[in-house]
Amino acid sequence: MEHLDRENLVRQRVAEEEEVRQRVDKEGNRWIKAYFGSGAHFRNWLSQVIELKGKENVMVEEADPRGFRCYEESGEKMYQIWVRENAVHRDESG
Repeated sequence: MEHLDRENLVRQRVAEEEEVRQRVDKEGNRWIKAYFGSGAHFRNWLSQVIELKGKENVMVEEADPRGFRCYEESGEKMYQIWVRENAVHRDESG
């Protein structure tokens, strides 16, 4: 029964993350969530998004690992990568 409860909590947490796709900051900028997770996949997504949109248009926030046993037990952090909507990256190389 505990295993089913754990699976349900994980499904619930994933569904919660999927529900939150956009946000607006204090300055009125709209942000789109591009990624949720950690580790090598997180680093890969982050480097690609920064390359495409520019560092000034990317925001990283720590996410709540509640319900994800591997993260809870290991202490590994989870992250969300947000990209400013309609962001245009200006390549400084010319």
